[in-house]
Amino acid sequence: MFDFMSMNMTMFHGIGMIIFWTIVIFILVSLFSNNKEKKDDSALDILKKRLARGEISKDEYESLKNSMV
Repeated sequence: MFDFMSMNMTMFHGIGMIIFWTIVIFILVSLFSNNKEKKDDSALDILKKRLARGEISKDEYESLKNSMV
């Protein structure tokens, strides 16, 4: 009777570990995949950000935007 109970508990501990490591791996992948999205700015997005920060003037923005097309 005790052998069956210990076998059953061992099986549940194994499933618990699989679930635990799946969650840990999912969290780590999620943290590192967000960094890639920030690097995928297009040239036009970069120009808009530079204009918003005041690094370039409106005339420079327009000329650079027209030269991209």
